[in-house]
Amino acid sequence: MPLDQHEDPFEDRLGDALRRAGDAFETDGHAMVSGGAVRGRRLLYRRRAAMVGGVAGIALIGVGGAVLLPVGGGENGKQSVAAGRSTGPAPRNDDGTVSGADLVRKLKGLLPEGKFSGEAARGTDASGGPYAQVVYDDGEGGAAVQLGLGRIEADSELARQLTDCPDKTFVEFDSCEESTLPDGSRLMLFQGYEYPDRRVDTKHWYAQLVTPDGYDVSVMEWNAEAQKDAPVTRDEPPLSTAQLKEIATDPGWRKAIDTIPEETEKEKESQEEKERSSTEKPDPGSSDSVGSGSSAGSTSVDPPMVDSDTIQKTLAGLLPDGVDVVGKGGQESEFAYVVLDDGKGQSLVQINVQPGMADVADSLFGADAETLPDGTKVVTQQEPGEKGGEGVVMWTVDTLRTDGLRVVISAFNSGAQHTAATRDTPALTMAQLKEIATSEKWKTLG
Repeated sequence: MPLDQHEDPFEDRLGDALRRAGDAFETDGHAMVSGGAVRGRRLLYRRRAAMVGGVAGIALIGVGGAVLLPVGGGENGKQSVAAGRSTGPAPRNDDGTVSGADLVRKLKGLLPEGKFSGEAARGTDASGGPYAQVVYDDGEGGAAVQLGLGRIEADSELARQLTDCPDKTFVEFDSCEESTLPDGSRLMLFQGYEYPDRRVDTKHWYAQLVTPDGYDVSVMEWNAEAQKDAPVTRDEPPLSTAQLKEIATDPGWRKAIDTIPEETEKEKESQEEKERSSTEKPDPGSSDSVGSGSSAGSTSVDPPMVDSDTIQKTLAGLLPDGVDVVGKGGQESEFAYVVLDDGKGQSLVQINVQPGMADVADSLFGADAETLPDGTKVVTQQEPGEKGGEGVVMWTVDTLRTDGLRVVISAFNSGAQHTAATRDTPALTMAQLKEIATSEKWKTLG
């Protein structure tokens, strides 16, 4: 199969772009996304990565429920904390106008009285961006607490995703509140789990703040001494959402962000331009536009994205008789979903419509892909679900037309990937999924 059998084609690979931008991200292949966008076009990756800038403490829940968490960053951009010990960079006094040691001291000063260990940090001049982490114990058990700072384009899609609560169709959580503060800042307070499928009982709570001026502050905590691979030490993380808000909105963080060197931003712009030059897309009208890998006749113009409302309406119009739409949603563009019920139980169906994907044909569609008379490449998969739902199966049809339009549709035998199966098979057959994915109606949406 051209797609890795362990790969959900709807998993958004933002993690790769964010690691390139922040050099301090760890993503979990199973829990990172519970049904968000298919791997985005490379230009979209670069745009989002550029918006992230030096953010090292970002927690992204959006794009269908992506959860991207920082881990501080050792030599390989990864860190773990065990038994109060940090393997990340020790706080220094010489790695920024606001040093890592400064950030740790300030974070500790804003936390209630308790014991501290496992300190790690990077200052505002450090590669990867500023962050601070401690293991905090208020007497009820140690808990990892992380702070991340950076800049972001305040009116961007990514900024919206950061501060919008996730869709419960994709992410299990206990509480999520969105608010706009008097100064216009957007704040999200989230109480959920390290793994959306809850295969481990580690809780993950955080505050995410984005100001109108583009300051990005995240404060995260767990009921364990590390984000992953550490035993639960207490029933809940130590800080209430009110306390998380108070820490996130402290004006001192904005002063620290102001000291992040502008050179870092210029370097990112230069890197973005290099990536743009190396990934220009073939002209869809040329004979080698699909699968050639050639840059002849290429253009760097990014094709217009299709909005989710249009995708959703088109999908609804292609559904067979006898199924009712009992739920629906999507992201801003390219991705939409519906939850169907044909009287035999709920069934999630999700779809991505992506123009301009010709340049990735070879990596997605191998020699064994079916080629239709009009040149459309088709691959199919039937495999177990990977998001924790007991007995869940995932049926997928992935298509790529000669003009670079990719349509991927998946159906599940449950109303959500992380909940148990509600039926033996999805509400749509493989033949119906293929008919929908290859419909001529998708060609008119650009």
